[in-house]
Amino acid sequence: MKLLYAVIGGLAATAAMTAFLYLLSYVTHRVMKVTRILGTMLMNRTQPDGSLSEATNTKVYGTVAHYMVGIIFALFYIALWHSEVGLINASWGFLFGLAHGLIAMFLWYLLFMVHPRPPIIALRSYLSTLVFAHIVFGLVLTYTVYLLAKPDYPFWSLY
Repeated sequence: MKLLYAVIGGLAATAAMTAFLYLLSYVTHRVMKVTRILGTMLMNRTQPDGSLSEATNTKVYGTVAHYMVGIIFALFYIALWHSEVGLINASWGFLFGLAHGLIAMFLWYLLFMVHPRPPIIALRSYLSTLVFAHIVFGLVLTYTVYLLAKPDYPFWSLY
């Protein structure tokens, strides 16, 4: 059952986080399209001018990889709750998302540093935005699992 929760919650949370980043990319005109960045880097398809790959299979590869990582992180969240670390509520979803975002920011930074040809993006703003995107992930994942698990306490509780 917990695997099903991780899959459903991971897909929902990754979709919300991705939508958040794509919306910010649209509003700010900055490159924050995480699935395209990930696909470009994983397939080593940075264009000669430093831009992201437009190839369909690069987008597919990045999307699949991103959603798989989302499910894996959902398993970590659920393992923490199962180990009685925190509750399935908004406060813990925010805290887990914040911690997850800081970890993601560090890992993305490392990826950009070790990649032979990383795309040219505004890295500082991208990395800081990832923290907020992972808070969205944490809240959506937590709420999805809350709806599935139906614990006997309110989602908006502070304990």
